[in-house]
Amino acid sequence: MSLSNYKGYSLRNRIFIGFLIVCLLSTVGSAFLSYMVLRDNAMTQSKIDKQSKSEALMASLDYALSHTEVKANDLPKVLGNKIFEIADINKHDIIVYDLNGDYLLSNKDAQLIPQKKIPNDILAKLKKDGLQYDKTEYDKKLKADVTSSYMVLKNNMLESIGYVYFPLYHNEDVYLQVFNRYLGFIILINVIIILVGAWISWVTSNNLTKKITRFSNIINSVNLFDDNIRPIRYYRNDELNGLVKAYNKLIAEIQDQREKLQYKASEEAWREMAKQVAHEVKNPLTPMKLTIQNFERKFDAEDPEVETKVKRMSKVIVEQIDLISEVASAFSEFAKLPQRNDVEFDVVSEIKNVTNVFSSNRIYVHSNKESIMVSMDKIYLTRILTNLISNSIQAQDSNRKLIVNVDIENIHKKLKINVEDNGVGIPEEKLVKIFEPNFTTKSSGMGLGLTMVRKMVEDYGGEITVKSEVGKGSKFTIMLPTNM
Repeated sequence: MSLSNYKGYSLRNRIFIGFLIVCLLSTVGSAFLSYMVLRDNAMTQSKIDKQSKSEALMASLDYALSHTEVKANDLPKVLGNKIFEIADINKHDIIVYDLNGDYLLSNKDAQLIPQKKIPNDILAKLKKDGLQYDKTEYDKKLKADVTSSYMVLKNNMLESIGYVYFPLYHNEDVYLQVFNRYLGFIILINVIIILVGAWISWVTSNNLTKKITRFSNIINSVNLFDDNIRPIRYYRNDELNGLVKAYNKLIAEIQDQREKLQYKASEEAWREMAKQVAHEVKNPLTPMKLTIQNFERKFDAEDPEVETKVKRMSKVIVEQIDLISEVASAFSEFAKLPQRNDVEFDVVSEIKNVTNVFSSNRIYVHSNKESIMVSMDKIYLTRILTNLISNSIQAQDSNRKLIVNVDIENIHKKLKINVEDNGVGIPEEKLVKIFEPNFTTKSSGMGLGLTMVRKMVEDYGGEITVKSEVGKGSKFTIMLPTNM
């Protein structure tokens, strides 16, 4: 199956998306960092410009007052004419207040000055700090920020002689325009980087997955019985080279093992067949022997039901003989089962008939319904139950009487059969191998019974599981479709 048919995202798409995400994160990160740096620079430059204008204006006023020792009352006389020149050079309106915050002079007509006195809160701060106070507000008419700057005016003896107010009009858009122009270039470059990165990641992931797909197709086409298996030729010294070397090594080992297997195949096949036939023939013989012994022990010629009992015994023996005949004729290769002959029957009644063969033991049958109809081969069911019950009997704990419970449930067109015993149990490390051929926990036997049981169950699309605890017993659970 090719990678493109794999459910979910293919490896190629995952590599491509991974590259693309890294590219996007890096470009977004760099763009955001550039945005923050440029924006911070623009705002910082705006503050520097405002400070420079304030310092230039105050330098002009200080120069005008530096020739003589000026007192607060001398300000109108000293700055009366020069204030117009200073305002014109610095392109700012200037208003001078005395130390009480009252209006003294300005470059504008006194009638156009709306603020004849400095607000008390601002005046208090100026007296306390003795430096400068700035208050920024937005002017809706001018659509710009206005910074009202109040500064202390001092004479050449560094004595406070008044306060200077001048409004600074500034529009941050002027600085942000430069920032936006640079940001446009950054976005353009990042878009180009993303497109180039996407193309490179697509080409890289496509080339990589093409190689992996080719290797996958070669591996999927390998047939262990094909004499034309060829190694992969790959000369690049990268990570895929390790995969190719491992595959080529595996091919060499397969070819070597195949030669060894071919040498032993014939002998092993006959030996395995003999083991399985012997085991499967032995299973029906046990209930036949038990039936005859039980009949002989309980036989009473005067019993009015003796004829019925003889017929019942004969029926069981004939069924088991038929089973032996079927097994003997059908086993021509490993795990080959008798041809299925599905019929409709009551599984509860049939399981009770099977357990009657083991009447000398304490075997109890329970069902959630009196009758459960199924469509399957009776011989299959008989062999499954006979194997499981025989195993339970052989696993009896010598310290207590054996009890085997066979529970039957009909659940949503599913047949559930539990065979549970109170035997010696199966060690945990052996549970994983319990259904493997030739594996057995008993001192005798070929270990093929449970393998055949699982194959018969799976032949009907069912499943078999086992739970066991040493010293407490084992529980086999079979789930089968009723096919009704």
